[in-house]
Amino acid sequence: MPDQHHDQHTHTHTPAHPHGHRPRALRLGVAGPVGTGKSSILATLCRELAGELAMAVVTNDIYTDEDARFLRSAGVLPTERIRAVETGACPHTAIRDDITANLDAVEDLEEAYGPLDLVLVESGGDNLTATFSPALADAQLFCIDVAGGGDVARKGGPGITGADLLIINKTDLAPHVEVDVAAMVADASDARDGLPVLALSKHDPASVAELAAWVRSVLARHRDGTLVSTDPGPMAPHSHGDGDTRGHGHS
Repeated sequence: MPDQHHDQHTHTHTPAHPHGHRPRALRLGVAGPVGTGKSSILATLCRELAGELAMAVVTNDIYTDEDARFLRSAGVLPTERIRAVETGACPHTAIRDDITANLDAVEDLEEAYGPLDLVLVESGGDNLTATFSPALADAQLFCIDVAGGGDVARKGGPGITGADLLIINKTDLAPHVEVDVAAMVADASDARDGLPVLALSKHDPASVAELAAWVRSVLARHRDGTLVSTDPGPMAPHSHGDGDTRGHGHS
């Protein structure tokens, strides 16, 4: 059982400009609770960017490759460029505590299909505290959605407050769930102390274009060496009722 408070891996974080050569691919983590639309966001980004960038995807699920199969069936990338990691444990374990399986998948994709520009790493669905180790993700976005309730952004947690971009997804559903999107964005902006918030619907071309532009800007910073990976913060300890206190929200 890995130590829940430290990265247990043997890899090092490859510098963006090793020996002056082209930087390795930007690794962008995508996290958020179950059902908020993470896989849909990945599909949207692939549709928007695959024509101009060499891309690959790594998905995470506990006991299945469901998200990878969804992306493969959507035809957004060549199927061999979409890899699935079955974590066998709480989703955050493989993106923060022991990143070995994910880092191996990313590096295998880069070796097989490189040079790549962008690798998207999707976390399994977790709670509001799920964050990526900066040794795995150069930048990370966190996804919540209007169907989860208009008060979600006010609840905070490292994912909401510290990710490089917070997405409030499925804004087209807001009238059906009686959520005020503008108020939700305002609450999120207050919680994030100036970090960007994007209200997104895959059916709204303007918001999709804004998301793609944000990714391009992060990639540009990665390429010129000015992107600094930050850690939104560790997950708060939780008691599981069996005397075991660990840094995750569920078993």
